[in-house]
Order: sequence, then structure tokens, then C-alpha cells
Amino acid sequence: MFDVTRPTVFISGAAAGIGRATALKFAASGYLVGAYDVDETGLASLGKEAASLSGRVITGVLDVTDSDQWETRLKEFVGEGDGRLDILINNAGILAAGAFEDMPLSVHRRQIDINVNGVIYGTLAAFPYLKGTAGAQVVNLCSASAIYGQPELVTYGASKFAVRGITEALDLEWSKYDISVKAMWPLFVQTAMTKGVSTGTTNSLGVRLTVKDVSDAIFAATRPVKRRLHKVHFPVGLPSKALSLGSRFSPAWLTREVNRRLSHT
Repeated sequence: MFDVTRPTVFISGAAAGIGRATALKFAASGYLVGAYDVDETGLASLGKEAASLSGRVITGVLDVTDSDQWETRLKEFVGEGDGRLDILINNAGILAAGAFEDMPLSVHRRQIDINVNGVIYGTLAAFPYLKGTAGAQVVNLCSASAIYGQPELVTYGASKFAVRGITEALDLEWSKYDISVKAMWPLFVQTAMTKGVSTGTTNSLGVRLTVKDVSDAIFAATRPVKRRLHKVHFPVGLPSKALSLGSRFSPAWLTREVNRRLSHT
């Protein structure tokens, strides 16, 4: 196993929003942070903001839909940490809201390419480095939209259902390598991704979470904690926790009815 003093974390979609806040959170805690995105301007300002923190931030351009770029950027980053990769955070994602039939096929496809294929490409490319690091973790940004399918967010929700399935399966499959895989479950977060979004559900529940709420939750989820039961899913915020808990114990018809009312359909 690789053994260097400074732990490492690789974050996709790190130029703004949740990814940026998470990169700064880990850098402030002494991590070697890899912050990657297609937004070079955002990455440059992130690097300047992180300069005074106790950790170190390495930035680079990464299109998560390009598997070759994933392999190149990960190889470059782990070279800075002597081959060590403690945490991979699959944060990059996009959201498009509206009636399913009115949305161009290219928009549906783009959500799947980034939100699903990006997670698959990144996690697969990171595997050799995760396997070589004791207690490595993968953190996937899921969504409360994966609790039950949401009208006006059909493909976005479907992409997050896929991320949920990937997380659950890999957490079981990779336990033999001492790799844990976790999913974060925020509801709607105040970022550029939700700016201007108006659906039945957002109107009912509001867009209340901040990027700090989510970045703090991600950091807390990666801390070593002794639990009686292994934990895979981490709801963020009271509404997400309530919806998640309710979906576990309520009958299917009631879960559907709650979501029907929340979405005003």
C-alpha cells in the first residue's frame, strides 16, 4: 500500500458550486486536492483562493465524458501523491428541467453522458489507484430525485437512479479491496445548476441547501466513524432525510401519492 503523509482527493466538476466548496473544504483540512473541470477560468480563481490554505490544490481541465482524459488526469494527479488516491468524488453533473417530450434528444443524451457515463469512466479509471490505497473511498453525488421519479426532471432523475445503482453495487463488489463507495443525497442546492429552475417539486420544497451544507456533509461522510451498520447513503438536509426515511417504510402507493402532490401533477 502507498504510504504518504498527506491524504489525497480527486474532485470532478470542481470549478464552481458544490465541487468548488468541497475542494476548498478538503484543502483547508490539509489534503492534496485535485480539482478538475472544463471551466478553466473557474479553476484559475479556485487555485488563487486555495493558495493560503494548509493543503495544496492541483487544477486541470477534465471533460468527464472523455475516458482518455480521465486516465490522463488521474495519472498526473496520483503522480503528485506518490500513487496514492484516498478519495474520488464524482461531483460533475448537469440538470435540465421541463416536460420530457419538449426536451431535445441532445439534452437527454447530454445528461446521461455527464451524470452517468462520467461516473463510470472516472470510477473505472481510478480503480487501480484506489485499490492501492488502504481505506480508499468513492463518493458519488446522487440526489433526492433518485428516491422516486420526478416529473419535469425525468432524465435527470433517471441518471441519479443509475448513480444510486452503481454506488450500491460497487460498494458490495469492491469491499474485498477495502474500497467503500458512498452516495450523497441532497435535495435542490443553491447553485448555477438550479438557477431559474421551476418545477412542481422545487416550488413545493424550495431550493434551500447551500454548497457549504453539501460540502460539509461530504467531508463528514468520509471521516472514519465506527458504525454498527455499514452506511452507503447519506441524505443531506431535513427534507431529503424525511423523504428517504419515508420511502423505506411507506407503501408504494403512498410514496407515489406524496410525490404526486409535491410535483403538483
